[in-house]
Amino acid sequence: MDFFVSEYRDKDATKKFFKKALKSIHNNQPRVITTDKYAATKVAIYEMIYSGTLSVKTTLQKIKYLNNIIEQDHRFIKRKIRSMLGFDSFETVEKTICGIEIMHMIRKEQVEEIQCVRSEVEFFNRIMGVVA
Repeated sequence: MDFFVSEYRDKDATKKFFKKALKSIHNNQPRVITTDKYAATKVAIYEMIYSGTLSVKTTLQKIKYLNNIIEQDHRFIKRKIRSMLGFDSFETVEKTICGIEIMHMIRKEQVEEIQCVRSEVEFFNRIMGVVA
Protein backbone atom coordinates (compact mmCIF):
# COMPACT_ATOMS: atom_id res chain seq x y z
CA MET A 1 0.00 0.00 0.00
CA ASP A 2 1.34 3.38 -0.95
CA PHE A 3 0.32 6.76 0.31
CA PHE A 4 0.04 10.19 -1.25
CA VAL A 5 -0.50 13.49 0.52
CA SER A 6 -2.43 16.10 -1.41
CA GLU A 7 -3.89 19.46 -0.58
CA TYR A 8 -7.05 18.53 -2.47
CA ARG A 9 -8.97 15.30 -2.88
CA ASP A 10 -9.90 15.36 -6.53
CA LYS A 11 -9.44 13.55 -9.83
CA ASP A 12 -5.93 14.94 -10.37
CA ALA A 13 -4.80 13.87 -6.89
CA THR A 14 -6.12 10.36 -7.55
CA LYS A 15 -4.22 10.14 -10.82
CA LYS A 16 -1.01 11.36 -9.16
CA PHE A 17 -1.43 8.75 -6.40
CA PHE A 18 -1.84 5.88 -8.85
CA LYS A 19 1.05 7.05 -11.05
CA LYS A 20 3.26 7.20 -7.94
CA ALA A 21 2.07 3.79 -6.77
CA LEU A 22 2.60 2.17 -10.17
CA LYS A 23 6.17 3.56 -10.40
CA SER A 24 7.19 1.72 -7.21
CA ILE A 25 9.30 -1.33 -7.93
CA HIS A 26 7.27 -3.51 -5.56
CA ASN A 27 3.93 -2.81 -7.30
CA ASN A 28 2.42 -4.45 -10.36
CA GLN A 29 -0.66 -3.54 -12.35
CA PRO A 30 -3.56 -3.90 -9.91
CA ARG A 31 -6.16 -6.59 -10.60
CA VAL A 32 -8.77 -4.96 -8.35
CA ILE A 33 -8.92 -1.44 -6.88
CA THR A 34 -11.13 -0.95 -3.83
CA THR A 35 -12.16 2.60 -2.97
CA ASP A 36 -14.82 4.50 -1.14
CA LYS A 37 -17.69 5.86 -3.20
CA TYR A 38 -16.06 9.23 -3.92
CA ALA A 39 -17.01 10.20 -7.49
CA ALA A 40 -13.71 11.83 -8.45
CA THR A 41 -11.84 8.60 -7.72
CA LYS A 42 -14.10 6.63 -10.04
CA VAL A 43 -13.67 9.15 -12.87
CA ALA A 44 -9.88 9.23 -12.46
CA ILE A 45 -9.55 5.45 -12.51
CA TYR A 46 -11.72 5.08 -15.60
CA GLU A 47 -9.73 7.82 -17.37
CA MET A 48 -6.49 6.01 -16.49
CA ILE A 49 -7.88 2.76 -17.87
CA TYR A 50 -8.96 4.55 -21.05
CA SER A 51 -5.53 6.18 -21.47
CA GLY A 52 -3.72 2.88 -20.92
CA THR A 53 -2.05 3.79 -17.62
CA LEU A 54 -4.08 1.07 -15.89
CA SER A 55 -4.89 -2.28 -17.43
CA VAL A 56 -8.32 -2.77 -19.01
CA LYS A 57 -8.56 -5.89 -16.83
CA THR A 58 -8.48 -3.74 -13.69
CA THR A 59 -11.75 -3.96 -11.78
CA LEU A 60 -13.02 -1.08 -9.65
CA GLN A 61 -14.88 -1.98 -6.44
CA LYS A 62 -16.68 0.74 -4.55
CA ILE A 63 -17.53 -1.15 -1.38
CA LYS A 64 -17.42 0.78 1.84
CA TYR A 65 -16.71 -2.11 4.23
CA LEU A 66 -13.81 -3.45 2.12
CA ASN A 67 -12.31 0.04 1.96
CA ASN A 68 -12.61 0.27 5.75
CA ILE A 69 -10.03 -2.52 6.03
CA ILE A 70 -7.60 -0.29 4.17
CA GLU A 71 -8.62 2.74 6.22
CA GLN A 72 -7.76 0.86 9.42
CA ASP A 73 -4.09 1.26 8.52
CA HIS A 74 -4.56 5.03 8.82
CA ARG A 75 -5.43 4.73 12.53
CA PHE A 76 -1.72 4.76 13.32
CA ILE A 77 -1.25 8.14 11.62
CA LYS A 78 -4.48 9.60 13.01
CA ARG A 79 -3.43 8.69 16.55
CA LYS A 80 -0.08 10.47 16.13
CA ILE A 81 -1.47 13.56 14.42
CA ARG A 82 -4.47 14.04 16.69
CA SER A 83 -2.18 15.02 19.57
CA MET A 84 -0.64 17.80 17.47
CA LEU A 85 -2.44 21.12 17.45
CA GLY A 86 -2.17 21.66 13.72
CA PHE A 87 0.44 22.42 11.13
CA ASP A 88 1.87 25.69 9.87
CA SER A 89 2.06 24.65 6.24
CA PHE A 90 1.19 21.91 3.79
CA GLU A 91 4.90 21.05 3.54
CA THR A 92 4.99 20.36 7.30
CA VAL A 93 1.97 18.05 6.98
CA GLU A 94 3.57 16.23 4.06
CA LYS A 95 6.94 15.68 5.79
CA THR A 96 5.34 14.62 9.08
CA ILE A 97 3.00 12.08 7.53
CA CYS A 98 5.76 10.80 5.24
CA GLY A 99 8.05 10.27 8.24
CA ILE A 100 5.34 8.48 10.24
CA GLU A 101 4.52 6.23 7.27
CA ILE A 102 8.15 5.35 6.67
CA MET A 103 8.67 4.37 10.30
CA HIS A 104 5.42 2.38 10.22
CA MET A 105 6.61 0.51 7.09
CA ILE A 106 9.93 -0.29 8.75
CA ARG A 107 8.19 -1.50 11.92
CA LYS A 108 5.88 -3.75 9.86
CA GLU A 109 8.98 -5.13 8.06
CA GLN A 110 7.72 -4.02 4.64
CA VAL A 111 11.18 -2.76 3.64
CA GLU A 112 13.60 -5.54 2.73
CA GLU A 113 16.78 -3.45 2.54
CA ILE A 114 16.86 -2.67 6.28
CA GLN A 115 19.49 -4.72 8.12
CA CYS A 116 20.75 -2.29 10.75
CA VAL A 117 20.14 1.18 12.13
CA ARG A 118 22.49 2.74 9.58
CA SER A 119 20.58 1.25 6.62
CA GLU A 120 17.34 2.41 8.27
CA VAL A 121 18.66 5.99 8.47
CA GLU A 122 19.93 5.86 4.87
CA PHE A 123 16.55 4.56 3.67
CA PHE A 124 14.71 7.27 5.61
CA ASN A 125 16.97 10.02 4.24
CA ARG A 126 16.61 8.73 0.67
CA ILE A 127 12.81 8.70 0.87
CA MET A 128 12.64 12.11 2.54
CA GLY A 129 15.09 13.61 0.03
CA VAL A 130 17.75 14.47 2.63
CA VAL A 131 21.22 14.86 1.11
CA ALA A 132 23.95 13.57 3.41
